[in-house]
Amino acid sequence: MPVHDKRAEVGGVEVFWREAPSPSGRPPVLYVHGNPTNSDDWVEFLERTGGIAPDLPGFGRSGKPAHFDYSIEGYSKLLEALLAQLGVERYSLVVHDWGSAALGLAQRAPERVERVVLINCVPLVAGYEWHRLARIWRTALAGELFMGVATRGGVKRLLRGGFVEPPSDEFVDRVWNHFDHGTQRAILKLYRSAPPSVLERAGDRLGELRSPALIVWGEDDPYISSEFASRLADALGGDTRLELLPGVRHWPWIDDPRVIDTVAGFLLS
Repeated sequence: MPVHDKRAEVGGVEVFWREAPSPSGRPPVLYVHGNPTNSDDWVEFLERTGGIAPDLPGFGRSGKPAHFDYSIEGYSKLLEALLAQLGVERYSLVVHDWGSAALGLAQRAPERVERVVLINCVPLVAGYEWHRLARIWRTALAGELFMGVATRGGVKRLLRGGFVEPPSDEFVDRVWNHFDHGTQRAILKLYRSAPPSVLERAGDRLGELRSPALIVWGEDDPYISSEFASRLADALGGDTRLELLPGVRHWPWIDDPRVIDTVAGFLLS
């Protein structure tokens, strides 16, 4: 399916998104990326399933205003406004990493959600403790100093842990080309908005999501243990299929492109 670039003001913020036509009779899929990437993550998925993939404010080609609420609540409201602006009532949801902020939207109106796919996402359940890098970002001054010395080479080294093989130069450039002060500020604010207690409260109503769900998880993820894949499966209220992928890390569809087939097959079944 052809994928088109779109741009509009949504909720007072300029938002860039990618869009492809959905199969006849099917609600669109809302794809939500994490940190530090953008809608580039989802192009191959969109080509298979159609749907909508925004660059979240603070990332990629969307606006990065200082006043935006870079939090689960802020992103949920923005995505709700985007869907309303596009006239989308019912949708499926696919999230990766911090894309789980969109679960805030899903829990507010679970009857609107057709299907859910969670891929190595920030877990909105009890017991998660932030990884070492996130703890630096969450620390005043230390996070700013860390961001202030960022280089392309440094970003590549940081990304390295998320893949079995080193990330391609293309992938690194997709991140680095948008890793400006606005994105760095958004990352710090986002992580500082979410101590573990906030993450737990944000998932209080996951059991009300009773639509079919698929959880795909790279077992060797250095940032989020696969134990949280099982905890999320237990928290969701519908029929949930869990696929743990040994030897796969934080971006499963890059380590194992068959993940794209798995996700597309689930969404289109």
